[in-house]
Amino acid sequence: MHNPVFKVLKFILFAIIFCFVFSFVTMHLWNWLMPTLFGLRTITWPQALGLLVLAKLLFGGFHRHGGNHRGWKHRMEERWANMTPEERERLRAGMKGRRGCGFPRREEPTSL
Repeated sequence: MHNPVFKVLKFILFAIIFCFVFSFVTMHLWNWLMPTLFGLRTITWPQALGLLVLAKLLFGGFHRHGGNHRGWKHRMEERWANMTPEERERLRAGMKGRRGCGFPRREEPTSL
């Protein structure tokens, strides 16, 4: 069966099942641990689903993952390999006055 409509329906069905099972597991883990450890109330299945959506928004976002999964390190290595020695030296010189996040170094306070 190579029908695209069938594939979409199958994907939607699996997504619904996954959300149901994952939120069910989250609900049971919460109700098992959180009241005992922190004195919090138990939650219902819809609350567990909402908690998962909130966590995804706060920590993961809803961005689309493209087909290119190469990391920033690999891209930087590629760019470095394609640079001329002059470009490399210019980059090194530009990075000397910077800390880890690309912010310039703070000047040390002078004593009065």
